[in-house]
Amino acid sequence: MTDQQKLDLLSINTIRTLSMDAVQAANSGHPGTAMAMAPVIYCLWQRFLRFDPDDPIWPNRDRFVLSMGHASMLLYSMLHLTGVKAVSKDYETLGESSVKLEDIKNFRQLNSRCAGHPEYRWTSGVETTTGPLGNGVATSVGMAIAGKWLAAQYNRPGFDMFGFDVYAMCGDGCMMEGISHEAASLAGHLQLDNLCWIYDNNHITIEGNTALAFSEDVATRFIAYGWNVTRVGDANDLEMLERAFNTFKRTSDRPTLIIVDSHIGYGAPSKQDTSAAHGEPLGEDEIRAAKRNYGWPEDAKFLVPDEVRQCFKDGIGKRGKALRDAWFERIAEYRKQYPDLAEGLKRMQHRQLPDGWDKDLPEFPADAKGLAGRDSSGKVLNILAQNVPWLIGGSADLAPSTKTRLTFEGAGDFSAQNYAGRNFHFGVREHAMAAILNGMALVKVRPFGSGFLIFSDYARGAIRLSAIMEIPVIHIFTHDSIGVGEDGPTHQPVEHLASLRAIPGLITLRPGDANEVVEAWKLIMQLHHEPAVLVLSRQALPTLDRKKYASAAGLAKGAYVLADAKDGKPDVILIGTGSEVSLCVDAYEKLTQEGIKARVVSMPSWELFELQDESYKESVLPRSVKARVSVEQASTFGWERYTGTTGRRIGMHTFGASAPLKELQKKFGFTPEKVIEAAKEQIELAKKS
Repeated sequence: MTDQQKLDLLSINTIRTLSMDAVQAANSGHPGTAMAMAPVIYCLWQRFLRFDPDDPIWPNRDRFVLSMGHASMLLYSMLHLTGVKAVSKDYETLGESSVKLEDIKNFRQLNSRCAGHPEYRWTSGVETTTGPLGNGVATSVGMAIAGKWLAAQYNRPGFDMFGFDVYAMCGDGCMMEGISHEAASLAGHLQLDNLCWIYDNNHITIEGNTALAFSEDVATRFIAYGWNVTRVGDANDLEMLERAFNTFKRTSDRPTLIIVDSHIGYGAPSKQDTSAAHGEPLGEDEIRAAKRNYGWPEDAKFLVPDEVRQCFKDGIGKRGKALRDAWFERIAEYRKQYPDLAEGLKRMQHRQLPDGWDKDLPEFPADAKGLAGRDSSGKVLNILAQNVPWLIGGSADLAPSTKTRLTFEGAGDFSAQNYAGRNFHFGVREHAMAAILNGMALVKVRPFGSGFLIFSDYARGAIRLSAIMEIPVIHIFTHDSIGVGEDGPTHQPVEHLASLRAIPGLITLRPGDANEVVEAWKLIMQLHHEPAVLVLSRQALPTLDRKKYASAAGLAKGAYVLADAKDGKPDVILIGTGSEVSLCVDAYEKLTQEGIKARVVSMPSWELFELQDESYKESVLPRSVKARVSVEQASTFGWERYTGTTGRRIGMHTFGASAPLKELQKKFGFTPEKVIEAAKEQIELAKKS
């Protein structure tokens, strides 16, 4: 064995032993996958990954995604051993290690940078939050798509500003989850040759051998998707691993899948069995035996030999720094020749908007017939996308219905033949679309995706992750209520608004007319750390007369007084969202004619309203007014927060029905008469209390 081979093995065994010791100290998790795949991640990071540990957010770095997040110690070990530096929320390198040895010693403990699964923003060097299997690989597709788009838009002769590769390590669980099928199919269709998935083929899941539930030929499946597939028969064979990665680097016009055959817990003599996938720690005796097998000091814990640290400095450290420094020298020259493009790149990378991003936005005139929420949104989106060049996106095969197609000259379609296109076709793949949007946002473009609100169920896992990661993905959902009509209960969302409102950190907006749609887009574009869900109607909504009623700018506070009693002291408050705002206004006008003092509150966003101070909340919903009615064509779940337990909540208590909209509104009580009746009942009830 040569000196280099000895150093390679020493480095690999350091990864393994750190993983064993961390899991044992936590008494939680299992180091098996980290032990087995240590040679793979070592080969990739040390010999191929274009990544500078001193600047882990350098824009043209290669991305590494650990989709099998339960093997998080594999990544934490690399972040520690390569000396990755921590970065602040303001994109400043702090000079301290992202993962200190103390963090590894406190693996899975409170405040450790080594959480049970890798968490973006919490630990620098973690490119995306992973854990729910399949989401990591799907997110990697979004990163690869964004890389292709950036190269097509910003590279110029002699200035290859973008050309990074994306690597994702996954396991049998990822391969079983449906989202990985969706994402792999699209990646093959788009011929993303900057994407490499590394499949840990160890035949083990929690319940036992994969033969219990998984017998397909993965290689053949990926060949059918249009991928290049290569295999490494032994995860410990560095020469074959290097050959496989070189094959990926040479491959054009398709993504690559590297199937790596491994054995869970490699080197642990008696625990290479079905208990090792996510199960218990090895135990002290097994760890000592494994270390003895590695030629490692049996009693040493969290040992990192000095020569291993030096090895990584001489490898990925020097290579990454040279690549990073060359890129910044190139961007300095690029800025001289292409100042506008360079300025755009800088703003994009810092999630800043270009000057004039909101110019030419419309102000819609009062119109009793009005516009569908999806129609007004489409008009606003097309203006914004012309003002913000990196606002890009598409739909899950529904752009004609969601009105999200960018129609201005030069927008084009993103495809294998045109990576500069700004319209994306995700196909009927809602879950993968949402995860891909996450990957795009992590590369700092501003992506949007659209579908029907009913199908937010399919996308919810990835939407939740966008909220956990605090990334400003834009989710546009139309066909927002029983207003879908004849399509019936399968397409009429009832519980979906409540479900989305339950996600911490997600901003849900259901605007009530065209001008509220404009204000919703203004707010969304200025978000930095919050994903947003824009919920829009299929049917036309009257455009309110803003000279008569309050300005739609009140949307920014989540809820505002739209119409009020003349003396500002209402006897009853009507609260509506979306299409039900105009219904509340109709009821208000009739109540006013009858001499009943009413107030209409438009409440497009619970989350934004909850961010306001108590004095503002009191000004909109004064505690003294007990008579309250909420109106929303959705589940009433949660509305007691604003109506009080004695308030009336007009909403859906069942699934919908297949019928024309007007018949449905009458059947389920969404009429001015029903709102007026409820308002009067509330006033009488309040008098008795």
